[in-house]
Amino acid sequence: MAIQATDTTPPPPRDNLSIARAARLWPIEEIAHRLGLPGEAVEPYGRGIAKLDPMAMASLAERPRGRYVVVTSMTPTPPGEGKTTTAIGLVQGLQCLGHRAAVALRQPSMGPTLGLKGGATGGGYSQVLPMERINLHLTGDLHAVAAAHNLLAAMVDNHLHHRLTPELSPRDIRWQRVIDLNDRALRHLVMGLGGRGDGVPRQGGFEITAASEVMAVLALADSLADLRRRLGRLIVGLDRDGEPVTAEQIGAAGAMTVLLKEALKPNLLQTLEHAPALIHAGPFGNIAHGNSSIVADRIALQAADFVVTEAGFGADMGGERFFNIKCRASGLVPDAAVLVVTVRALKYHSGAHRVVSGQPLPASLLAEAPEDVMAGGANLLKQIDNVRAHGLTPIVAINAFPGDHPSEHAAIRELCATQGVHAEVSQHVRDGGEGSLALAQALIEAIDQTDAGGNGFHYLYPAELPLAEKIECIATRLYGADGVDFAPGIRARLEAWQHQGYGAFPVCIAKTHMSLSHDAGRLGAPAGWRLPVREVRLSAGAGFVYALAGDIRTLPGLNASPAATRIDIDEDGHTQGLF
Repeated sequence: MAIQATDTTPPPPRDNLSIARAARLWPIEEIAHRLGLPGEAVEPYGRGIAKLDPMAMASLAERPRGRYVVVTSMTPTPPGEGKTTTAIGLVQGLQCLGHRAAVALRQPSMGPTLGLKGGATGGGYSQVLPMERINLHLTGDLHAVAAAHNLLAAMVDNHLHHRLTPELSPRDIRWQRVIDLNDRALRHLVMGLGGRGDGVPRQGGFEITAASEVMAVLALADSLADLRRRLGRLIVGLDRDGEPVTAEQIGAAGAMTVLLKEALKPNLLQTLEHAPALIHAGPFGNIAHGNSSIVADRIALQAADFVVTEAGFGADMGGERFFNIKCRASGLVPDAAVLVVTVRALKYHSGAHRVVSGQPLPASLLAEAPEDVMAGGANLLKQIDNVRAHGLTPIVAINAFPGDHPSEHAAIRELCATQGVHAEVSQHVRDGGEGSLALAQALIEAIDQTDAGGNGFHYLYPAELPLAEKIECIATRLYGADGVDFAPGIRARLEAWQHQGYGAFPVCIAKTHMSLSHDAGRLGAPAGWRLPVREVRLSAGAGFVYALAGDIRTLPGLNASPAATRIDIDEDGHTQGLF
């Protein structure tokens, strides 16, 4: 169903926060009306925000499903390449063309927001509003995840203290605590010190909330009943005989579900141009599966003509997990993929420029140099191949920056042409939906061509492939590794899980997002290396096996100049320094 596009001519560019603050929010009920959502499903949650009750969506069941589009990218530079802004701009562009479109995004973690990355609501004239609320607390979903996770941790220690059945082994507790902040001092702790009434002394620690298996469960559950079942399957540790102990056996799963009941409801917001935005769940892209929730996608697909969702980091990371974890869990089939690239990322992958996290880009990177774009093209070509490995040919979105040169955009088009891939420059940050019209039109044409030829989407590997071989398949086929080096005992552990009935699970490899390899210093499309897997974990509730490759932290630390040092508030209550 087409809708009438509104006048969206943007004013001259300003900084993200001032653009967001100057925007006029529509009543959230009007946004819900544009999607045709039933009134009983919309629960207003302050100005410009609503919760959507999945249990009140029965009236949408007869609608035809909308088109499902995933936005991923080449391997990013430290500042990122703008997948979120591209997804938002694309939806605004589709709306300008008269289509009912919605964007589905993850909720930002406050750890990166207050640390190095800053906010995660888009930029320029392709933002979701209200940006301050989204980046700081929103409707409290992340706090609910932390509360549910930490309730289980408290009940585990209580179980130990009272020596309840099944009797947990203190040395084999697998359930850490979580916090939604970057804090390296909490990674490794000794707990239970003091008197006998203070618990059983043992080693423990914290992970960031976005890395919690509870967060992964929230994103992959398709209903309240499914959420309850998955939470019951969470493995907290081993008993004295080496058998796994679950949250169900501890008696925590029911209360955890109660704490997460409201968090299961997706959050409805709006873009600067009043396109609907569903923001829900926030699993990390390099540690966890890096995609927003199945519940949000399903609601949007029943209500909109087009649903654009973003997968974290590159096509080898969040993109791979979208295809092989999220789509397996949901049963949904994507209609198209958009691969975001930038001139600066291609130059970076040439190896000729040094980019430091938190520091301004070097002047050499901003100078006109189409030859550097071509030199870094191996990464782009590999990520195109990674999308094609799942049966889809991506559209390449060139996210334009003010310092780009036409010769450099031409070089990207030339690279893509060698693979028979269409590339389109998008000016969505500068011009909003109008700047993304060409990309939106290219997407529609690509979907029409797919309809004519049949959707060729497929998973990278069959469910029955042994777990170790699934890890090897991802490493060799998508990362370009020569093979995998498993630490001692890991193959035996994977085989044990295979025999225990977990062999059909997909795998999630936690590694650096800065390289196709496990080593952030290996740029481009590195060859002649092997992937080291130092640890594997069974995420029985989420429904995947989790492999840690290289030096990857599940609780980040702050850098020497975190974003929190620049955030303040004025006398009128306006936030300063959030970007």
